[in-house]
This record gives sequence, C-alpha cells and structure tokens, in this order.
Amino acid sequence: MAQTRPPETQMVRDFESSDEGKTVVTADGDEVGTIEQIDQNMAHVKPKGSLSRSVRRRLGWAEDEDTYEITHSRVAQISDDEVHLRE
Repeated sequence: MAQTRPPETQMVRDFESSDEGKTVVTADGDEVGTIEQIDQNMAHVKPKGSLSRSVRRRLGWAEDEDTYEITHSRVAQISDDEVHLRE
C-alpha cells in the first residue's frame, strides 16, 4: 500500500506562466488576490481591493503596495483556477 504524505509536506509543482490570472486563496479560504506575473519560484499577486487589514497582516503584506510576492514555498496546492497558500 502506498503511503501519502500529509498535505503540508506534499510536493507542489513549480509555478508556470499558465498560473497567471489564478486566484490566490489563504488556508482559511480567504481570496487575497490574483497572480499578475510568474517569475521563476515567485508569484506577483495583485491584492483584492476589499482585502482586510487582518488578512494583509497575516500574510506580511504592507497596506500600500500594488503587488506582493509569494514564494513557491508558501503554496500548499495549485488547482486549475486557484493557488492555495499554506497556513
């Protein structure tokens, strides 16, 4: 019987240009923004205008940036239309 690793330790594929335009979602299910550009292992995310200050703080994002960077290591899963972040 094959063993599966817990979700937090499973390997996530590398970012691809096809990830541009996908919605970024926190582990709690909050939509935080959209991937504007992929640069190797970094996604540049444009935050939702309605993103709360508490969610921004949890992500370590300042209030006045147009885009934020998310490294591949912060990603738990990449689906067809969303990128899910780790806790």
